[in-house]
Amino acid sequence: MRAMILLPVRPLGLVAGLLLWTATTGAAADRRPNFLFIYTDDQRWDAMGVAQREEGERARFPWFKTPNMDRLAAEGVRFRNAFVVSSLCSPSRAAFLTGRYNHLNGVVNNHTPFPTNSVTHATVLRAAGYQTGYIGKWHMGNQRGQRPGFDYSASYIAHGRYDDCPFEINGVSQPTKGWVDDVATDFALGFLRTNKAGPFLLVVGFKSPHGPRTPPERLKSAFAGEVCRPAVNRDAKPPYLAATGGAGVGEAADGSQDRLNYFRCIAGVDENLGRLLAALDELGLAENTIVIYASDNGFYLGDHGLGDKRSAYEESLRIPLLLRYPRLGVKGAVVDEPVLNIDLAPTLIQYAGLTVPGQMQGRSWQPLLERKSPQTPLEWRTAFFYEYFFERGFAVPTLFAVRTDSAKLIKYKEHDDWTELFDLARDPYEMKNLYRETGAADLRAALDAEYDRQKQATGFLLPVYDAETGEPSGEQPLNAWVLDYRFNKDDGDKVADASGKGNDGRARNVPLAEGRERGKARRFEGTGCVEVPKSLSLNPAVRDWTVEVTFKADAPDGVLLAHGGASFGYCLALEDGKPVFTVVGKSRSSRVAGRDKVTGAWTTVRASITPEGLLLAVNGAPPARAALGSRITREPSDALQIGDDLGSTVLGAGKPPAFRGLIESVRIYSGKAP
Repeated sequence: MRAMILLPVRPLGLVAGLLLWTATTGAAADRRPNFLFIYTDDQRWDAMGVAQREEGERARFPWFKTPNMDRLAAEGVRFRNAFVVSSLCSPSRAAFLTGRYNHLNGVVNNHTPFPTNSVTHATVLRAAGYQTGYIGKWHMGNQRGQRPGFDYSASYIAHGRYDDCPFEINGVSQPTKGWVDDVATDFALGFLRTNKAGPFLLVVGFKSPHGPRTPPERLKSAFAGEVCRPAVNRDAKPPYLAATGGAGVGEAADGSQDRLNYFRCIAGVDENLGRLLAALDELGLAENTIVIYASDNGFYLGDHGLGDKRSAYEESLRIPLLLRYPRLGVKGAVVDEPVLNIDLAPTLIQYAGLTVPGQMQGRSWQPLLERKSPQTPLEWRTAFFYEYFFERGFAVPTLFAVRTDSAKLIKYKEHDDWTELFDLARDPYEMKNLYRETGAADLRAALDAEYDRQKQATGFLLPVYDAETGEPSGEQPLNAWVLDYRFNKDDGDKVADASGKGNDGRARNVPLAEGRERGKARRFEGTGCVEVPKSLSLNPAVRDWTVEVTFKADAPDGVLLAHGGASFGYCLALEDGKPVFTVVGKSRSSRVAGRDKVTGAWTTVRASITPEGLLLAVNGAPPARAALGSRITREPSDALQIGDDLGSTVLGAGKPPAFRGLIESVRIYSGKAP
C-alpha cells in the first residue's frame, strides 16, 4: 500500500540552509516590499510538479509538470503543511483577505457578498500608501462593483466563464476575448507596469481549475493518454454518506478528459505564472517583491470516493503554498510547521513594517522565514480548528474539526455517531476511524480536549440557521447601534456614520439642508437617495432588529428606508400619510401600520422586528403591533437605501415613490433595542 508523506509529530522547520536576512536587513528598512499574491481555485496541494517528484512512488500523477511553480519553490520556500480553515471558495477567499475565521468575518458560504467595511490586508496597506489591485476571480456570491479595499480591480461576477468572459473594470463591465486566466494575466501585467514605482499589492485570482474545466486551446491535447493513479482511500467514504446511503459529488474517472482537463487548466495557470515572473524580472522588481502562490482550497480527485472539497479530510484542507522573497537569501527551502490561509494578511502587513490589527487571528510567517536554522527554538502552532457550514445542494453537513501535527478529530453537528478520529502518523490516508476503539482512548481524550481549546481560541460563535434549509442565515445580534446618521458631520456627499461600525453612506442628489435647532438634515426631492454599502453589521438576519427615522414629509407617499428585495428585506414607508413597516422573509410579506397621518410635521418613527412580531411606534406613543409571518433568515441581496427602494424592491410593483421632504436622522439597532 502506498502512503502519503508522513506528517511530523513535532514541527521540523526549515531544511538546513535557511538563512536570516544578513546584509539586506538594513536595506529592507529603507524599501518596503511589493506584494504579488496569486491563487487558483480548487488546486489540491500535490498538483505541482515539485510535489509529485517528492512523492516518488506514491505520486498519483507523476507525469504532471509545472515548471514555473517549481521555479518559485526552487527560488524561495515551499510550505509542505499549508491548510485552509474552511475548504470552500468564498469563505477561504474572505479568510485570506481578513486574517479571520469565517464565523467572524461574515462569509460562511458561497452566496454571501464580502462585507465592504471589512479590515483586510488591502485596506491596511492602502492606508499606508500602497497601490492596491485585484485581478480575476473574486466570487463572494454575485457581488459586483470595484473590489473593496483596492484602488483598482479588473474582476468578473461569481465564477465567470473560461472563454470571452466579461470583466468589470473598477465596477464597469466590458467584454474581453480569450481564455479567462490569460486575460486576467494581461490585466495584471498592466497593473505591474503602471505601478512599478511601488510599493504595491497585487492580488491575482485565477479561475482554474474550477469546473466546468475548459483549458485554453493550446493545451487541449496536453497529457494525452495519461492516467491518474487511483486514490488509495477511494473506498473509505465519509460517515454521512454511509449513514444515509446518499452519494457525494462525483469525480471524473482517472483517465477521463475531464480529469485531464483539471491538469490542463493548472498548466495554463503555470504558463501565466511564468509571464508574471518574467515581468517582475523585466521591470527590475523581482528582488523587492514578495511573491506568494496558493489555492483557495484543496480538492478530491476520487479520494474517499469524492469530488469537490468542503469536508475535513486532508485532500480538502491542504493547499499548495509557495513564497519567494530574494532579499531573504533563502532558496529551495521547505517549512513543515502548519500554516493557514488566515496567516496571509498578518504576513503581508508585518513585512510592510505595519502593525497587524488585533482582530486578525492568523500569525505572520516571518519567524518561520527568518529563523537561523531548523534547530532554532520557535513557538508555533501545533493544532488548528476547522469549520464548514452546510449549503443546500451538497451532501456535506455542518462539521467542525481539530487537526494536530499527528492526529485529527472531526465532529458533525447533531450527529455524534458520525464522529471520526484519525491517527495521521499511522494512517495518513484517514482510512480507519478510531473514535470508538478501546485502544485509542488516550488519543480520543487528548483530541477532545484540544478540540475544545482550539474552538474557544477562535472565539467561535455559531451563525444563526435557517430552520428550513439548515444554512447559516446571519450572525448573532451585535446588541448595538450599527448605523447612526445625524448629517451634521457630513462632508459633501459622504454621509458619516456615528455608530462606530464604519457604515458611511453616499448621498445621491439629496443635498444638506437646515434642520431643527441649527442642526442639519438631508433634502429629498423624489429624485435621489442615500446609498449604504452592505456590511456584516447591517445584516438584519438576527432575532431582533430596529430602525428609527426622524423626518418631515412633504408628500403623503414615499419610501423612507428600504433594505433588500422580494425574497428578504424590510421597508419603512409612508402610505396615504401613515407610516407603514413591511418585512419580507422567504417571499412572505408582513406589515404593521401607524394609526395617524404624519405629513407636514416633524415625526420620529421606530419600527422593530422581534420574535413576538412587528412593532411600530410614532413619536414615542405605544406601538402598533402585527404578527410576523416569516422572519428574515438571510442577508438581503440588495443594499440599504434611504429615501428610495432601488433594484429588487421589498414592496414589489406597488411600492410608494421616492421620499419628498427632510430627513434629520436615521438609526439602526442590531438586537433588542434599548
